[in-house]
Amino acid sequence: MTGERLTTTRRERWGWYIYYVGNSGLGPFKFAMAAWLKLLHRAGWDPDLGPGSSCGGGQCHLHIFGAERNIHSIVLVTNAISFGFQGAVFLVLGSMADYGSWRPHIVTIATVIGWGACFGWLGVMSPPRWRAGTVLYIWGIMAYHVALTFWTAAFPALARDRPEMQQCEQMLASGMISKAEYEQRDIMTRNTLAHVSFALCSVGELVVLAVLCAIILAIAQGDAESNTRALSIVCAYAAGVWMFCSIPWIFNEQHRPGQQLPPGTTYLTAGVQQVYNVLRLWHRLKQTYLCLAAYFFLGECLNATGAPPNGFFILLVTVWGCVGFTQPIGFKSIWEFWLYQGFYGVFVSPFRAISQAMISEVVPRGKEFLFFSLFAIVSQTSVVGYAAARAIIDKSGNTNLAFTFLLVLGILAMMILSRVDVEQSHYECRKHLEDEAVQVYYLRHGEVREVAEKLAARDRRTIDSSMRGDTLPL
Repeated sequence: MTGERLTTTRRERWGWYIYYVGNSGLGPFKFAMAAWLKLLHRAGWDPDLGPGSSCGGGQCHLHIFGAERNIHSIVLVTNAISFGFQGAVFLVLGSMADYGSWRPHIVTIATVIGWGACFGWLGVMSPPRWRAGTVLYIWGIMAYHVALTFWTAAFPALARDRPEMQQCEQMLASGMISKAEYEQRDIMTRNTLAHVSFALCSVGELVVLAVLCAIILAIAQGDAESNTRALSIVCAYAAGVWMFCSIPWIFNEQHRPGQQLPPGTTYLTAGVQQVYNVLRLWHRLKQTYLCLAAYFFLGECLNATGAPPNGFFILLVTVWGCVGFTQPIGFKSIWEFWLYQGFYGVFVSPFRAISQAMISEVVPRGKEFLFFSLFAIVSQTSVVGYAAARAIIDKSGNTNLAFTFLLVLGILAMMILSRVDVEQSHYECRKHLEDEAVQVYYLRHGEVREVAEKLAARDRRTIDSSMRGDTLPL
């Protein structure tokens, strides 16, 4: 480690909770998409009538990325560009963020960029500025995903550095509790943080949405111009909420020590080496890679259906869509979408918190930022499912036919997830860290245990000082 271990404070923990209320995705992810599509539709033309005409109920074209494209193609290409940039950012920053203590700056910088992208919609309300809207959409969605991923990656350390968990570590070292009991308390603490953050976000988002609806009702009059203006204004409003909710976390997050750089490396070379070692030692992390594979397939369904990364619910959504082959239902009526949203909010959204805790179970300690970045790449930045679903629809002319493809992906993902063994994952993670200590930090096998004992002794002294009321070392 690069410094002394820090204890999670109450203000730091609540700052982490409140941040999620602001970065729930309303501005850069949801309403920015709606504002951008509205702008594209107003700026586009009917391909049968040519440039200068207005888009009707059929196709709508614009000239972008070196060719004339319909709006569906523009959305696909733009998302592919954005996801490509995200993948590069996650791979570069994620591989380096576990070293040193500079990683909180990633969330801060991405958050500020997200604010700027959302506030920028106030200047992008007329059709001639649709290209600027495209840039704002790309930057906004990138900032949102980067900030959210690195914010999420901070929670395992926040949980393990809580005073009660540090005391549990001391009890484990002294033999007062078993390793199984310690691991049970560890996962329960991480689950508590994940679920409390989600619960507070849900309550806060209700208030935010109530104000947002009032803004839309006051501005939107049913015509294209006022509707566009309303969407741009709510994007800026969401940025203001994000800014307000970010302050407690930005100013109270402690710069926790990460790993020391291996001998003779820089941040860049150490990051490249870390990714290389993870890929080279894949046989030590089979459970992690099973989760990565499963989340890849679930991510394909996520992009195509808008469903969350919860396998069982995705199967229900895809089965319901498949019913539409022969029946008048299957996402063909407005009431079905209302039912979908209600079921999603009550029964499905909480699984986001569970999935965060599940991922943290298969990640080696001290490698959270690298592995959460890898999960973000496979679950948030894949457009294969969206492209395949769009191709099936275009080829067949039947929207419901794409659900068969998604059903196969969902079943495959559930089969992979069923093979994940948490206990085996814990063993694999420990072996991975031992291999790294020997092969990257050039320790002898006997020294690995010696270093672990020294760290445990230092942690016991830190906890004893805390219990006496002394000042903790920084």
